[in-house]
Amino acid sequence: MAPPEVDPDMCNQWIRRWSARSVRSGSISSHESALDPKEAAPCTIITNIPTCLKLKNAKPPRAEERRGAGRFALPLGLGIKLLAVAVLLAAGAAFSAGCLARAVLLAKIDAAPSSGGAAEAFAVPGPQQLPAPAILPGKDVPLTTYTSKTFPVEGSAASHTLHIDRRGADNVEPTVRSADEGAAQTDSAFAVEHAFSEDEDDGDPAAEELHLPAGQHLLVDIKDVDSEFLNSETRLANAMVELINESKLTLLSYHCHNLVPMGVSCVGVLLESHVAFHTWPEEGVITMDLFTCGASPLIPVLPSIERLFAVPRAPADGAAAEDAPAPTTTWSHKLRGFREGFAPEYDHERNPLEQDLGQFVLGTLGLDVKDEVVSEGTDFQTVDVYDVMFPKTRSFASYQKSLSGDGSYEASHPEQFGPDRVLFLDGVIQSTLYGDAPYHESIVHPAMVTHPNPRRVAIIGGGEGATLREVLKHNTVEEAVMIEIDEGVVRLSRDHLPAVAKLQAHFSSREGGRGAFDDDRTNARFEDAMAYFIDHFHSEETDEEAYEVIVMDALDPNDNIEFAVELYTSDTYIQSLYNALTEDGILVVQVGEVPDLSSPADETGRFANRAVMKEKLDAVGFKSIHVYEEAHSGFLSPWTTLVAFKDIKTRANWYRSPAEIELQLQKRILPSKTGASSLRYFDGATMHSYQMPSNAFRDRALPSGERARRLRQNDVDRQGFFKRNNQQDGSV
Repeated sequence: MAPPEVDPDMCNQWIRRWSARSVRSGSISSHESALDPKEAAPCTIITNIPTCLKLKNAKPPRAEERRGAGRFALPLGLGIKLLAVAVLLAAGAAFSAGCLARAVLLAKIDAAPSSGGAAEAFAVPGPQQLPAPAILPGKDVPLTTYTSKTFPVEGSAASHTLHIDRRGADNVEPTVRSADEGAAQTDSAFAVEHAFSEDEDDGDPAAEELHLPAGQHLLVDIKDVDSEFLNSETRLANAMVELINESKLTLLSYHCHNLVPMGVSCVGVLLESHVAFHTWPEEGVITMDLFTCGASPLIPVLPSIERLFAVPRAPADGAAAEDAPAPTTTWSHKLRGFREGFAPEYDHERNPLEQDLGQFVLGTLGLDVKDEVVSEGTDFQTVDVYDVMFPKTRSFASYQKSLSGDGSYEASHPEQFGPDRVLFLDGVIQSTLYGDAPYHESIVHPAMVTHPNPRRVAIIGGGEGATLREVLKHNTVEEAVMIEIDEGVVRLSRDHLPAVAKLQAHFSSREGGRGAFDDDRTNARFEDAMAYFIDHFHSEETDEEAYEVIVMDALDPNDNIEFAVELYTSDTYIQSLYNALTEDGILVVQVGEVPDLSSPADETGRFANRAVMKEKLDAVGFKSIHVYEEAHSGFLSPWTTLVAFKDIKTRANWYRSPAEIELQLQKRILPSKTGASSLRYFDGATMHSYQMPSNAFRDRALPSGERARRLRQNDVDRQGFFKRNNQQDGSV
């Protein structure tokens, strides 16, 4: 059907009439009325064709109808404003409802009864009630912010996060829950004691070190642990919270996952850094790491870790409890970050953890045995004694068999299979149980057997008593004077080196085989050896009786401390040593590790003090100077000994044949209680290997002119070093 015809003129005429009336009545704006009818007509025709058709014979609406129709019309701007107000009112109502709900929930938590104290008040509801971290009494914990995101994965059966409970921090004791004993108050009275931890002073060094870019990292692995304990998130969380409390650390929050099919992973955020562990219940293994930035040492925490986490496995059905393997712990401690340049007056050479002790014992995870025997500070240094067993050199299975008492060869000779006992002074290895005989016999007997009749012998250092023990094995000795500045080393060695004490009484001396310190020939003087020799022998005219042999078993020449430098380079002291010897006397000095073939000459490297001493010994009048090395001392490298002869005739005995040396030893050395020789290492063949220096010493000498220039420069540098130190000390 064809569309009806439209009369454009009629529609335009009607629109003009209607628009004019509407403007006069106010129903449309003047802007709308200003529209050109010629422009409006086509739009009206196109968009309102049906209306035009209906209005072909219609009349414009009456004024009353137009006023009634416009009564409910709203301008567009006013509608938008009303919508915005409505949105704001709704948002305000929702915020108020949320605040009210939060206040109600917190009020219910505070009012809820709890038998577990502050820890249970914040526990996540469910089948496992985990303890919350709590602030230790008297500890100031700064406010922190917390951000977390948990990712749902198929391997996690449950996830719990707990935050520190700050309520009543000044009067609430830390509370933990035990799966076996229920809720129990635990008094955290763990005292961190270690030789190299400093007492807190007014400056609070612990708080200052907390802000250094450095820390300590303790890694612990334990096997043969009870599987039920390793799969219990509650028991593990309790153990972690108790460990942190005993360690005087601050646990801000922790997060644990129960894994599928078994196992638990937890990580705790400490004010000092973090703690984390993962378990393998079926294998009975847990691995843990603890990192802190505080000043308190972490090694004393190890007993608490073993007590809390090394839970023994239950014996199998029908098996005795002693048949279940005991948990085995391996651990490693490392220093992390940077201290020099950030900590004022920090000296890494005075920190035992940065020396042999920290690098090769504490920092090694794979040692089968690594047990601290003692760690104590004396008035002069730090003394550490450790039992260690390296798997490459000793068998842990044989060691365990030696403890079984089953009549086996191992059980009958346990002394051959036990761990090595190592003595450290300021973290530097001084002696080892299995290297004791090679080192101390090599430093004493070559000179003693070379001298025709050593009656009076002086020992400088040697606080553990082993050097004294070897000197007293010679039946010619009438007096052995040991001059040791640190009496604490002697006391600790006698208490904690029982093997050395046993060896001291091993041979039958004229006094009945007592220990070296108890021998009537021993004269132990606890004073500064350098001052002793300068006071008594600086002048050639002295009333003090001279010595046939002097053995200097003191600090290493490469130790960068003032006293060690003076021992090897002081003109006055070296002259006093020369004067203290008889005309046929011999001086013996341990001078540090053996150089490699590729090492620079001593004058240019870190053993410049060794080079200085050799030159000064020659200058004061010693007729012959030799160096020899021993590779079985138990140190990290072969060791060097220097021997200086005051008389050329005595030097001739140095080159005797092995048979002549053996004959001399048979005449000289006191026998053991069994009648055999009391020497365990040294013999004629060993002496023969000492008679010529190695190529490493012979081929490393500088040209004479350059050597002299270096020595003069060392003297200038050394004088400047001591002048600066004296000025800092306020002395001249």
